[in-house]
Amino acid sequence: MITLSIRYTIEARKRPDFERYARSLTKIVPRCGGDLVGYWLPTKFAGPTNEALALISFPSLAAYEQYRERLAKDANHHSGCVSLSFRRQAETG
Repeated sequence: MITLSIRYTIEARKRPDFERYARSLTKIVPRCGGDLVGYWLPTKFAGPTNEALALISFPSLAAYEQYRERLAKDANHHSGCVSLSFRRQAETG
């Protein structure tokens, strides 16, 4: 199994946009072959309020590569990203 960890840095005024983006991926990620473990959004009670985290698992590196290809072609994913401005860092492990 391989798990993709994506850390997002979000502008405070863009948080509602990011929340909509994260909710839309609950349908897109499985359709493209990933297992969405979850999204963790910032909260005032714990840690920085401008960071979010996503975890997506795959049974193999080959499955992850197929997911990337499908996601790149997914029109719903692209339309959801256009209006956002956030920085993301992805790590696999």
